[in-house]
Amino acid sequence: MSKLFDLEERTFQFAKDVYLLCKKIKNKYITFEYVDQVIRASSSIGANYREANDALGKKRFYI
Repeated sequence: MSKLFDLEERTFQFAKDVYLLCKKIKNKYITFEYVDQVIRASSSIGANYREANDALGKKRFYI
């Protein structure tokens, strides 16, 4: 698969890069909540992509 379209690897690398960036931010009370939210949001991108990708072709929704 082309490196351009390897979204699973790219989303993982994005979450890792965001985490490493957030480690450099000074841990003060005011920044803790924001840093925590940014880390969780960046990692959920990859999780949502994998979940959606696994759902393709499977009947997971009932009518």
